Amino acid sequence: MKRFNILCYIFLNCFIYASTPLKIFISVDMEGIGGIGTAEMTRSNGKDYQLGRKLMTAEVNAVVSAIIKFNNDAQILVNDSHGDMQNLIHQELDPKVVYIQGNKKPYGMVQGLDESYDAAIFIGYHARAGTAKGFLAHTGSGAVKGLWLNNREVGEGGLNTYFSGEMNVPIILAAGDDVFTKQFGNLVDCELVATKNAVTAQVAKLKHGTIVERELFDATTRALKTIKNKRPIKLKTPVEIKLKFSTPTHAEILQAIPGMEWIDGYTVKYKANNMVEAYALIRLMYKYVKP
Repeated sequence: MKRFNILCYIFLNCFIYASTPLKIFISVDMEGIGGIGTAEMTRSNGKDYQLGRKLMTAEVNAVVSAIIKFNNDAQILVNDSHGDMQNLIHQELDPKVVYIQGNKKPYGMVQGLDESYDAAIFIGYHARAGTAKGFLAHTGSGAVKGLWLNNREVGEGGLNTYFSGEMNVPIILAAGDDVFTKQFGNLVDCELVATKNAVTAQVAKLKHGTIVERELFDATTRALKTIKNKRPIKLKTPVEIKLKFSTPTHAEILQAIPGMEWIDGYTVKYKANNMVEAYALIRLMYKYVKP
């Protein structure tokens, strides 16, 4: 009887969990999309950019289809996170998706993510600036040569992970080239999909898109089955930001911000109260402050 009661309890909880609408946040970059093998495919005026958009949209739909199959009433927010953030083909996304487009937003790649979400997923990501062989690796923009939070170097994936942690939202899946997935896996215990293999910083060995989409679907399904066991990754507060730029002029201009410290000719340091403050300031420093 005791064993029966335990089984009933587990079944009931699984049923309640599965029947409750999930809220999933998806941030999608472009450099780590499976079929993209040159920088040109990520630029609006580049060769095969339109193909890149289709591949990007298809990968999002593969993840979305797995979410809907797992939880038909799921609420899914997709935030375009590359360049001008107008890359996904909106009308080809699953109709259940709510889509944030445009890059004039204070929280960039994590715009729209808040405490109400059950989990976050990162698609099309790449390694941080300076990573050997990382395909099209960078952090935010070419102006940034390195970013550290509480003395840990991070790229966009790490920065977004810590923002998610501030929102108490775990990361359950991340996808990008194999250098990214190895790097990201050192920070986050989640499902990882290597969408391609980096040969050099400018060259990648590609899989066919249908294979990548199937791998994303399967990985999303596995991730959702363990979602209740995942925990957010949080930074201790206050959050110390250290940002190294490609030119000393950038670091000089930022001295106009009260509390900004000048570490060396290229590097500044600032202590933020939390990751919400830190994220918005980091984005301001590399995107909107121009030397």
